[in-house]
This record gives sequence, structure tokens and C-alpha cells, in this order.
Amino acid sequence: MPTPDQLRTLIAGYVDTVNARDPEAIAALFTEDAHQADPASNPPNLGRPAIATFFRNSIDASESWTFTAKEVHTCASTVAIDFEIALVTGGAGMTIAGIEIFEVDDDGLFRSVNAYWDESDLTFS
Repeated sequence: MPTPDQLRTLIAGYVDTVNARDPEAIAALFTEDAHQADPASNPPNLGRPAIATFFRNSIDASESWTFTAKEVHTCASTVAIDFEIALVTGGAGMTIAGIEIFEVDDDGLFRSVNAYWDESDLTFS
């Protein structure tokens, strides 16, 4: 089982990779059969190809973004982050604030990630 320090390092790598906006590199952080839902109320993306497609579509729909893990909390193989993503889409700014819950396997890959946010967590600039 990863240590709390290893989990924090994984999240730092995830943040860097998401900010690099490379969908294949992001998907490579997940197990082959991972489950990812953003927000958690949406049908999940199952497996690396579906996760890569989700991020590719998100990248294509925005001009830029900055993803931040404001706080990181660990417990056994689970990590919860308080996140914020500030993005530009259609020339307008938008920020989403929420919580993401990650389950990590012994190899340091994400088995599942669920993001918790709704319309009340959006702000526009």
C-alpha cells in the first residue's frame, strides 16, 4: 500500500500532467480498467481509452486551464483533494471548485477517481 507521502507525490504528478493537457499521459496514470467520473453523477468513463477521450474532449472544449489541488488528504489507499480548475472556454473564464476522491493500487496507478461538484460550484469571470 502506498504511503501518505507517496500518495501526495502521485497527486502532485497528476496535477502536473493534467496541466500539461496531454490526454494520453493523463490516462496512463490510471489502471487499464479504471473508473473515472467527472462529475460523479455522470456515467463513468471505464478504462484508459475512455478516460483519454474524456480529457481530449475537455481539452478541445477549452483554450487553457490551471488545475490546482488546494488540499490533499490521505487515508490508506484513498486520497481526497479539494480542487479548483480555472479555465478559459469560448474566450470566457470559468472556475470549478470541488472534491475528487482517488483510489490507488499498489503500483501507484489510479483505480478510480470521482469528482464531486455541481452548478453551484461554478463561477464565471
